[in-house]
Amino acid sequence: MQDVIVIGSGIGSLTAAAMLAKRGLKPLILEQNWQPGGCTSSYWRKGHVFETGATTLVGLDDHMPLKFLLDETGIKIPTRKLDLPMQVHMNGKVINRYQDIERWKVEASKHFSGDQEKFWRVAYGLSQFVWKASTRYQSFPPAKTVDWIDLARKANPMDVLDARFAFKSTQSIIDKSDIDDPNFKRFVDEQLLITAQNRAEEVNHLFGAAALCYTNYGNHYIDGGLINLVNPIIEYIQKNGGQIIYRAGVKQVKKVNHGYLVETKSNTYKSKYLISGIPVNNLQPISTDIIRKSVHKKILTSRQLYSAFQMGIAFKPNRSFESLHHQIHLEQPLTGTNSRSIFLSLSHPEDESRSDDGSLIASISTHIADPQNTQIISEEIEEAILNVLEAHQFINKSDISFQHSSGPKSWMKWTGRAFGFVGGYPQYLKTKPWQMVEARLDHAGAYQCGDTAYPGQGIPGATLSGLIAAKKLASDWF
Repeated sequence: MQDVIVIGSGIGSLTAAAMLAKRGLKPLILEQNWQPGGCTSSYWRKGHVFETGATTLVGLDDHMPLKFLLDETGIKIPTRKLDLPMQVHMNGKVINRYQDIERWKVEASKHFSGDQEKFWRVAYGLSQFVWKASTRYQSFPPAKTVDWIDLARKANPMDVLDARFAFKSTQSIIDKSDIDDPNFKRFVDEQLLITAQNRAEEVNHLFGAAALCYTNYGNHYIDGGLINLVNPIIEYIQKNGGQIIYRAGVKQVKKVNHGYLVETKSNTYKSKYLISGIPVNNLQPISTDIIRKSVHKKILTSRQLYSAFQMGIAFKPNRSFESLHHQIHLEQPLTGTNSRSIFLSLSHPEDESRSDDGSLIASISTHIADPQNTQIISEEIEEAILNVLEAHQFINKSDISFQHSSGPKSWMKWTGRAFGFVGGYPQYLKTKPWQMVEARLDHAGAYQCGDTAYPGQGIPGATLSGLIAAKKLASDWF
């Protein structure tokens, strides 16, 4: 009999497990892969370290979920803070996404028409509200009386003024700002695809503002890859009596008297409490009596989701780079994907742990819509991406020492996620924050975290989902 079983070892699962370990529980983490982290991890191939999925590390500023986790547990993560979070390459120009909001307003005004100062002032103010509220209101979305009591105790009536933006799309805010610039619309849409998995017409501006302003907070880099974000959290869990078992993919979950039976290929485990960190799409077919009907209705199909085509490249650089992260807008949709931008992340030039031969490492990704029903030809997409990178003078093909790529099928194999979808559930205007998948799955002892539960995407979002799952489990039973 385990204290609590945690399915998966993504950043949401590990956050929940760490917070419960802090309370004295001994979590058992079951991971289907041979290493931890899910989409927040790294892997070694042919003498080089590549990122599994996420490449930007945000969340270490005050009030942010990752900072909250580290402060609560005392876990230390050695990072390098980036001076320039990102550059956007668009229409032959380079747009510097400065962290300082005043400097960014000036930069935005150079490249786009309309009242950029007002748009970004409002957006940044909303993003500050979102992050302050995120760790203060860990009972949100409310589903039980105990949640409402906790929210009422911590509520600030002035928060309603900002919360109203959940009813408005980012596009509606652009329209009201009198920004009639098609280039700005393209810029916003492609930025939102990175952080909210959808475009301005669909993203509610409460989340959209936070998504657009993530470069206005501390962006960090971890030597050796994001596996070195994951490992210290696992070490903390283990030091506090928890355990992680690899190659233990869960085959079935059953509700029984006084708990849950969780079956893997080789063992069966029992626990009074359960936290699922795998997508609800994956939990649904292996558990028939845990997910409430209201949650079933919120499960998205492949047509509503995105996967990614990703390339990993080791190369000898022919120049220095001002930023590690770059978004490149495309004049024509990328061959084989119909995406209009690619995202490029580079290893830090002073990080010697990412390659045996001193190569720089590039992680490149672009969106694949409806992954279950989209056929891709990897060689064509690889060639198209390399042509873009060479045209923008990032890489010379002759300087590449190793490259590989992965599409939806590879993502499905590596992470186990249905359809190979990544990035979490996209933001849809019709689905308000309080209507997203809530942490409690059955109101009995099973909980959900990860990027298919509130609040959604990215390391900060998934971390917050883990904080909420642990908080609600504790408030329900302890």
